[in-house]
Amino acid sequence: MYGNLIDQLIDSLRVLPGVGAKSAQRMALHLLERDRSGASRLAEMIVESVDKVGRCKECRTLTEHDLCAICSNSSRLSEQICVVESPADLYAIEQAGSYRGKYFVLLGHLSPIDGIGPEQLGIDLLIERLKSGAVNELILATNLTVEGEATAHFIADKAKALGVAVSRIAYGVPMGGELEYVDGGTLNMALQSRKTL
Repeated sequence: MYGNLIDQLIDSLRVLPGVGAKSAQRMALHLLERDRSGASRLAEMIVESVDKVGRCKECRTLTEHDLCAICSNSSRLSEQICVVESPADLYAIEQAGSYRGKYFVLLGHLSPIDGIGPEQLGIDLLIERLKSGAVNELILATNLTVEGEATAHFIADKAKALGVAVSRIAYGVPMGGELEYVDGGTLNMALQSRKTL
């Protein structure tokens, strides 16, 4: 419609999550009409990031180095590992600011239909870390989906067999939330995961 290069730019922007045809068109036209220097910087950063960012050898999150800043930080508790599905989940927990242990990033969840089993998630690498004897608690922070729950149960069984204490993050009513606005599924989980005061 706009010409081969512009159409390709619009189509390329659609790979971003939540970006449809209209949003991609708006972004492409903005970059070309109003912010060509921003477009050049964006292009350079994308190329450099794709070339230089890899996975942490210990936890598998995104990093520019062999070990990420968390795994190389000696003040973090190495005897506590929090298992998450994605780097975005790791960043969310880090932003909360209270967790001081280390992580293991699965890069997904068990999904036999999609051909994703324990091997694809690196669960064997996690089990090796647990076998070292240096870990005494595994915190499962997979998403509250059918696949996330199945993944958590699978990992919990493996960890318990090695004598590692396993816990699951709590879920339920958000801080400051009013019960009348919380959905039934969330309320049900909050009631089931209640704790004694």
